[in-house]
Amino acid sequence: MSTLKIHTLETAPEESKPLLEKSIKAYGNIPNLHGVLAGAPGLLNAYQSIHELFVNSSFDNDELTVVWQTINVEHECHYCVPAHTAIAKMMKVDDAITEALRNGTELPSEKLQVLHETTLKIVRDRGYIKEEDIQAFYAAGYEERQLLEIILGLSQKVISNYVNHIAETPVDDAFQKFAWKKEGQTA
Repeated sequence: MSTLKIHTLETAPEESKPLLEKSIKAYGNIPNLHGVLAGAPGLLNAYQSIHELFVNSSFDNDELTVVWQTINVEHECHYCVPAHTAIAKMMKVDDAITEALRNGTELPSEKLQVLHETTLKIVRDRGYIKEEDIQAFYAAGYEERQLLEIILGLSQKVISNYVNHIAETPVDDAFQKFAWKKEGQTA
């Protein structure tokens, strides 16, 4: 069991309080992840900033979901997979996309499948991606900008996924109905 604290507005370091107020304004509450991140104000600030940058990247909602959930599932994040399932629903992403990502099955379009595979290769190989994989990504209709933006999304997910592993962040009530664990995973 982790000893990392889930902060509230009352318990958070002073520098984190305006950031938590930003979370309340955006979500109506403080998500448990944000409460944990508040223990290090710079980390919460970085997470929120990277999130905004990634949401405003050149990816559409389906593509954002593919990048986020590909990484969440690969990192086996018990918190982010259900959270991004709920977020995908709010963003009106087709359930077939979300279910394929959660279950490791084929995505409904070749372009999204290539985005998924490219994201996985970047994660698994720590950024060492083969030229033929880059060319396949470009052939699917993506450009250099999107290749780099995958790394932006990965930066956000490394923060959240790793913190959730260490903190054992409880899944928020709003995401409970989308609980997930990787097939064969015991915890």
